[in-house]
Amino acid sequence: MAAKTHKRQNSRATARPSVAQPRKSSRELIFGDLWEFDPAPETADPKLKPRYDLFINGEFTAPKSGKYFPTINPATEQKIADIALASPADVDTAYQAAQRAFDSVWGKMPGRERGKYIYRIARLLQDHAREFAIAETMNGGKPIKESRDFDVPMAAAHFFYHAGWADKLEYVAPGRSVKPLGVVGQVIPWNFPLLMMAWKIAPALAMGNCVVIKPAETTSITALKFGEILQEAGLPPGVVNIVSGAGETGAAVMNHPLAAKVAFTGSTEVGKIIMRSLAGTDKKMTMELGGKAANIVFDDAPLDQAVEGIVNGIFFNQGHVCCAGSRLLVQEGVAEAVLAKLKNRIKVLRVGDPLDKNTDVGAINSKEQLGKIRELVDSGVKEGAELYQSPCRLPAKGFFFKPSVFSNVTMSHRIAREEIFGPVLSVLTFRTVDEAIEKANNTPYGLSAGVWTDKGSRILKMSVELKAGVVWANTYNKFDPTSPFGGYKESGFGREGGRQGLLDYGKLI
Repeated sequence: MAAKTHKRQNSRATARPSVAQPRKSSRELIFGDLWEFDPAPETADPKLKPRYDLFINGEFTAPKSGKYFPTINPATEQKIADIALASPADVDTAYQAAQRAFDSVWGKMPGRERGKYIYRIARLLQDHAREFAIAETMNGGKPIKESRDFDVPMAAAHFFYHAGWADKLEYVAPGRSVKPLGVVGQVIPWNFPLLMMAWKIAPALAMGNCVVIKPAETTSITALKFGEILQEAGLPPGVVNIVSGAGETGAAVMNHPLAAKVAFTGSTEVGKIIMRSLAGTDKKMTMELGGKAANIVFDDAPLDQAVEGIVNGIFFNQGHVCCAGSRLLVQEGVAEAVLAKLKNRIKVLRVGDPLDKNTDVGAINSKEQLGKIRELVDSGVKEGAELYQSPCRLPAKGFFFKPSVFSNVTMSHRIAREEIFGPVLSVLTFRTVDEAIEKANNTPYGLSAGVWTDKGSRILKMSVELKAGVVWANTYNKFDPTSPFGGYKESGFGREGGRQGLLDYGKLI
């Protein structure tokens, strides 16, 4: 069934039998790998520039040091563009511009007027959706159908949602008044560059704050292209400032004295460094950090639906999401069946050119990240877990990794404890509900979890017992701007999205 399903999903592509293959039986046609698909590349023009400057005070500005660094396409290892390297002096200029904009324009503007700008940004993102999707895929490596069908539409949805809040802030905290904080500093990761930016900028603007934001150094293009959207929307200069760079730039954004609040999405280790550096200050903080999500399948679950949810949760996004369901907990009675279905499913996943609309699994974001994945997978093999990998051929160039499933995994294995950020799934088993809860919670993280079962009462129990900020029931990786997202324990604090996320960008009076 997995092979049939895969062909239906790719029915828009032109299928043709390989001329090098002899005629096969109908069973071999169904379960073999006879059929190939013609390439279906996305050909729209992403309108990329050879060089991107900083976006400060409404204009693209060269860095004071004159330094730039290359950003590459991880699927081809070819340079896409040169990106400006912001120094602490550039970051200070951005903060000064943001403070002026807050004091003179944005902080005083009525919410109904702010909402018009935010709504205009959302519409412009829709207008430029194709070029943003291609730029996101070229710079980040994820399949074009993920960028096209999820990342860009969801980014626009966050701006639409928060545009609606801008003139209704008196209702966000019943019985209390809410005011903007001032200037907020934000740092976002490489896995969802455009969407993470929308998650952070949209609520900040709706509340009346101004922003200094730094994208990840490996995926800066869509953030800097977003500056063009802000210009087209006529956003007042200084309201949003985008500074690109590496660790030194991020530290300058987080530690600047004008920042009334900082928001960080990234690794737990870096989050701890930021928290230590800001200890004793009066800055507000929200942190969305690492995760090691448990996807729990009970013996009464709809297994085919669960397998699709598992694949969606870890393979279609290359495991690049903090909430990726990288730990699969399966009840013993169905463990063998689930593992067999999983192997059949990943056997037909198409790995390759992220710009091809048939591709299911694209490229790993960077050579460094690919090295981390390989090191953790090697540790799983050395520690005795059983590895199954897709028989697919990987492209000769680029940073690719085969979809991989580990079975016979125990809680002591590194692959069951550490974040992998790649298309690698660890399968563990359990017998009882209490054992599933104990294993799922046996991690320093608490960002998300999934539950697959036919019993509503069990879903409700699990949602209470699991120490995770988000618990999905009979689905996985479903997001909505109205729903808050965030974690517990070492997965961070604060929420993004919904009324709760909006409140994290204001002060109650």
